[in-house]
Amino acid sequence: MSEKDMNVKKDAKDEQLDSFRVDNDGQKLTTNQGLKVSEDEFSLKAGERGPTLMEDFHFREKMTHFDHERIPERVVHARGFGAHGYFQVYEPLTELTKAGFLQDPSVKTPVFVRFSTVAGSRGSADTVRDVRGFSTKFYTEEGVVDIVGNNIPVFFIQDAIKFPDFIHAVKPEPHNEIPQAASAHDTFWDFIANNPESAHMMLWHLSDRALPRSFRMMEGFGVHTFRLINAEGKAHFVKFHWKPVLGVHSLVWDETQKIAGKDPDFHRRDLWDAIESGNYPEFEFGLQVIKEEDEFSFDFDILDPTKLWPEELVPVRKVGKMTLNRNTDNFFSETEQVAFHPGHVVPGIDFSNDPLLQGRLFSYTDTQLTRLGGPNFAEIPINRSIAPVHNNQRDGMHRMTINRGPVSYHRNGMAGNSPSTAAPSEGGYEHYTERVDGRKVQARSESFKDFYSQAKLFWNSMSEVEKKHIITAFQFELGKVQRKEVRQSVVNLLMNIDTALAASVAPKIGVQLPEAGEATKDPVPTDSPALSMMNTIFSAKTRKVAIIAGEGFDQATTKVIEALKEAGAMPEVVSDRLGPISGQGGQSIEALHTFLTSDSLLFDAIYIAGGKEGVNLIASEPDAKEFVREAYKHFKPIGAVNEGVAFLQQSLAIEDLRVPGIVTARSTEELSGFENKFVEAVAAHRFWDRKM
Repeated sequence: MSEKDMNVKKDAKDEQLDSFRVDNDGQKLTTNQGLKVSEDEFSLKAGERGPTLMEDFHFREKMTHFDHERIPERVVHARGFGAHGYFQVYEPLTELTKAGFLQDPSVKTPVFVRFSTVAGSRGSADTVRDVRGFSTKFYTEEGVVDIVGNNIPVFFIQDAIKFPDFIHAVKPEPHNEIPQAASAHDTFWDFIANNPESAHMMLWHLSDRALPRSFRMMEGFGVHTFRLINAEGKAHFVKFHWKPVLGVHSLVWDETQKIAGKDPDFHRRDLWDAIESGNYPEFEFGLQVIKEEDEFSFDFDILDPTKLWPEELVPVRKVGKMTLNRNTDNFFSETEQVAFHPGHVVPGIDFSNDPLLQGRLFSYTDTQLTRLGGPNFAEIPINRSIAPVHNNQRDGMHRMTINRGPVSYHRNGMAGNSPSTAAPSEGGYEHYTERVDGRKVQARSESFKDFYSQAKLFWNSMSEVEKKHIITAFQFELGKVQRKEVRQSVVNLLMNIDTALAASVAPKIGVQLPEAGEATKDPVPTDSPALSMMNTIFSAKTRKVAIIAGEGFDQATTKVIEALKEAGAMPEVVSDRLGPISGQGGQSIEALHTFLTSDSLLFDAIYIAGGKEGVNLIASEPDAKEFVREAYKHFKPIGAVNEGVAFLQQSLAIEDLRVPGIVTARSTEELSGFENKFVEAVAAHRFWDRKM
C-alpha cells in the first residue's frame, strides 16, 4: 500500500471518528439524554437539610455512570489489604442503642477490616500521599453492620452528586492517564480552587495524616453523622471513631517516595507480618454523641461532612476494642471480593440527612452490581451474614442459594405468607420516625456555607513541625501544577485560611500573594490538641529496629536485642551476608537482611553494634554508610556502642554526636543502662528538632 493510500485510510478513519468527538467548551451541561441541567451542585432534597429524594434522575444517572466506570477493580479504594479479627464492647450501651453487638462485653463479634488508598489503581504503591480507607464489617447475630470510613474525619465535598467530579479530578488526567496515585497535578488543584468546601479536607490531605507509618498506627473515622436509637425509641446523633492502641504515627515525605520504589507493598507487608508474629493490631472503638435537642447548639452544622466535631466540645467515649488476629487465606476471595455499604445496619443504628451519606446509600449497592457481577454479592463467603437469610429474592448472576418451593413473592397464601415480616419487638428493623418538612429543592443549606473556620481550626492545632510539613506539601504539590492560574487560585484560597500559610507557599510556586482573603469567622474552639499527631501515644512496641552487626560483634549487642524484645520492639539483623553471625563470647544472631536487600527506609530505628572486626566488615559495604545517613535524615533514633560510634561519626561526618535521638556509649560507665536509653529513643518515633 502506498503512503498516499495510507493517508487516505487514516483520513477516512478520522472522519468515521468525528461523529464521536465532543468538544464541551462553551456548551451547556446536559444529561445523557440531552436534557439541559439547571443544577449540578446539589442533589434534590426534601428541604435544604432534608433527605435526598429518589426521583432525582440526574443524580442517579450521574452516580450510576460513575459507579460503573471501572471494570473490574473498584473505582475508588482499589488498592487495599484486609484482616480478620473480633470486637468486644466494654459495657452495655443500652442507654444509647438497642444494637445487640453493643450490649454484652463477653461476646466476641467477628469482624473483617479492609484498609486502602483512595486514588490509585490496584497496582499502585502503598505509601503514596492519599486518604486511607478504614472499613469494618461486623458479623453480628442480627445481621451485617458496616462502618465504611477513612483515616481522616472529614471529606472534600458536602453533597454526593459531586463525588464523581472530585474523583475524576484526582484520578490520572484522562488525556494521558498521568499521574498514577497522586494528587500533584492540575485537575485536582483546579477542583480544589473552584470548590472551596474542600478547604478543610485539603489541609488534612497535605498533613502527615496522609502518610501513615502503618495501617496499625492510624485512626479511623465513620466521617458521617449517624443516629443511635435505644429500645425506648430515643435517638442520639453519633460519629464513629477507631483509636489505634499504638498511637497515630506517620512517615516523612521523602521516605514515602523512596519506599514506594524499595517496597511498594510496605503497608501490606507490615500488617501481615504483625499478625503473623502475634503482634495483633488493636483499635479502641469510640463514640461522639450529641442529643437530638442539641442539634443546633454549635457554630457548625453537625450534618456537614466537611466538618468534624471538636473533641473539646464533644468528647470521644471509648466503648470497646477491636483486635485483628488472623490474616486472610486468599486475598482475592476475601479482601478483593469484600463488599462494604454504609447502609448495612441493624436495629439501633440509623442515618442522618447528611447529603453525602444519603448519596452513598444508593451508590454502594449500585457499584457492586458491576464489580461483583450482579445482585448476589451478599452470597460470596466473605460477605455472607452469620444471621440466617430468608427473603423472596431469586435468580441473578452467581446465585448460590438453592431456594425450595414455588413461592417467590410477598404477600402469599401458598406458603402461609412465609417468610413473614418481623415486628420491631421480634428484631425487625424500624426506621427512625424523623419528621421531614420542606419543598423539593436543589440547594445547599445556609448552615453548610462556612468553608474556612474548621480549616483554620486544623491549621491552628498543628505543631510547628506539622505546619512546616504542610507548607512543604503545598510547595511540592502546587509545584507540579503546570497552569499558573490554577496555582494562583489555590493561594487565593489559602488566604482565607491563614495569611502566613499563603505567604509561605506563594513565592515558592511563582505566584502573587493577594492583598487579603475573604472575611471568615474564627473557629470555636480556636484550636484542638486532639488534631495534632504530636499528642499521641509513644511506644517502642512493634517498632522495627535494624541491628547493624558483622562477624565478631561485641557483647553489648545481645543486651540491646533483649531489651528491645522486652519492650515489644522487633529487632532484625542487617549484615554483609545472610545467616548466622558469631559474636564475641560465643553469641550468635541470625542476619535476615543485607544492605542490598534492605534499607533504613523500612525500619523505625537503627543500632550499630561494636566489635572491631564486625565494624570493619560493615564499613566495607558500599551501602552501609548511606543506610545510616538516610536514617539520620529521616529523624529516626540511632544507637551505637564502642567501635560502632566511630562508624556512625564517619557515616554522618559529625564529630560531636550530642544530637537529639542519637544514643551512644563507649566507656563502661556509658554502657551501663545504655539499652534502656536506646529503647526510650525508639519509643519517641522521630526527633524533629534534629538539625539537618
